[in-house]
Amino acid sequence: MSVQPAEDPAPGDAFACDAIETVIVARSRDLGGFAVRRALPSARRRMVGPFIFLDQMGPATFRPGEAFDVRPHPHIGLSTVTYLFDGEIVHRDSLGTSEAIRPGAINLMTAGRGIVHSERTGLEARRSGFSMMGLQAWVALPREAEEGTPSFDHYGAEAMPELAGEGKRVRVLMGSAFGLAAPVRTDWETLYLDAALEPGARLPLDADCEERAIYVAAGEIDIAGDVFGVGSLLILRPGDRLTVTAVTSARFAVLGGATMDGPRHIWWNFVSSSQERIEQAKADWKLGRFDTVPGDPEFIPLPE
Repeated sequence: MSVQPAEDPAPGDAFACDAIETVIVARSRDLGGFAVRRALPSARRRMVGPFIFLDQMGPATFRPGEAFDVRPHPHIGLSTVTYLFDGEIVHRDSLGTSEAIRPGAINLMTAGRGIVHSERTGLEARRSGFSMMGLQAWVALPREAEEGTPSFDHYGAEAMPELAGEGKRVRVLMGSAFGLAAPVRTDWETLYLDAALEPGARLPLDADCEERAIYVAAGEIDIAGDVFGVGSLLILRPGDRLTVTAVTSARFAVLGGATMDGPRHIWWNFVSSSQERIEQAKADWKLGRFDTVPGDPEFIPLPE
């Protein structure tokens, strides 16, 4: 996805649980009837493990003839991780990839030295109308991989290991948890979980990762007596174990991993450990030096 203009996320109110270091409230922006909440990056927290960007798309309903259309745009120095709860997006990129993502699957696009992609609604959904809700995250690449070869990987929903029972369902999307390991390729120690809890269900979270956060996508959760709703990003203290209890039916992501190998610069759709490299990417896009998406001649201009 291309970064759209949005207000920065804001820090939340005071909280009681000692295991929570910071609460960030994602700011919502309406993009013509389609709401996007941005939780990362924030002035209070730039990254959680390798995660440097997190947007929630929707929930939204599109009528027949309406569409979700993100025109071709570039990325460097990161991998985009797209995950849907509802709906469908057709991904096309400058490698010649064309892949529809549906709920439960993962699209992992590794930009490396540079890639261009579009994300659009398929023809059938445009005709019939559809609903959509999901998350898009960006993970920074290790310094030695920032200028690597671009690639794209699709992992079907059936490939994701799942823990179910006692009113909860947890899918391991990246990394390992609860004795389960995801098949999704990672370039850095990474944790990414999708948890769905019925009211009253409880999910204990160990402190296996150096950096962790919880993002609430739907419903409300309780941690040590504090209740958090949709759009809350809870940065957890290293080494602390806690239990999440669903106040209502709730859907949330757990994300994190090892501390990154140094700070990253982020501007528009570009991520790099070097500001000079981002300036070069800006010039390259403006001058048309990136590859194009076959069959999709549109593009998003460089922001001024």
